[in-house]
Amino acid sequence: MFGEAAIMALRAAVVALGWRPAEFWAATPEELAAALGAVLGDSIGGAPLGRDELARLIAEDGDGR
Repeated sequence: MFGEAAIMALRAAVVALGWRPAEFWAATPEELAAALGAVLGDSIGGAPLGRDELARLIAEDGDGR
């Protein structure tokens, strides 16, 4: 699940922002949300993940690799 979300976010960064993969992976989630929001004119940010939500995502994806 996390891997799928990361690929979707990478695609959005490449298409909407013209970022290369290295630029995407170097950005924080907040930077990505701000950049996409600026380009798309949309408030796509939200509350950061809580500890429980992060743990759930990691558990669903295995070891996160």
